Amino acid sequence: MPELMPLQEEQGRADVYALLAALLLGPDAQLIASLAALPRNEALQDEPELAWNELLAAAQRCGPQALQEYDALFIAAGTPRLNPYQCHYLAGWLMDKPLAALRDDLRRLGLARAPGATELEDHLGALCETMRVLIASGRSAAVQQEFFERHLAGWSARCLQDIATAPGADFYRAVATVAQTFFEQEAMHVTTHP
Repeated sequence: MPELMPLQEEQGRADVYALLAALLLGPDAQLIASLAALPRNEALQDEPELAWNELLAAAQRCGPQALQEYDALFIAAGTPRLNPYQCHYLAGWLMDKPLAALRDDLRRLGLARAPGATELEDHLGALCETMRVLIASGRSAAVQQEFFERHLAGWSARCLQDIATAPGADFYRAVATVAQTFFEQEAMHVTTHP
């Protein structure tokens, strides 16, 4: 029985990464409706639960408008309001050295951009999906830790702060809060589970 807890914990981590990936890469109406329908547990007051409850409340409040909010924040004919890319935050440009380093790391891990993917590999949502794959495929904690530290830890907090404070962000303010709370837990998790 003791071995079930780590497996459940790992599945839970993979599930959160999957949700963040879906929300950051472009949600659909069904996902928003599903979040809105989930019950909140107002009795729990720790930071992750508060963030989760706010996400559910934002899904109820915004409903399908969350899709329009996503477009307003992340999609534009020219330069979008927000660029959730590792290169943008580390190099100031898209498609720069951090993306090349990421692609090298993905190659070493036997991973590649999915056929038909429209986002670059260093998009915050794509990096969440990569973490989900690393966890779900049973990669070691050391591999997960190295990937997290190299490709998420150094810049994601600034990106999530930009999302949370962007004019017009309501649902995505809640998404950013959940992501930041989770990444803070992940930073502790990867250093305490060698």
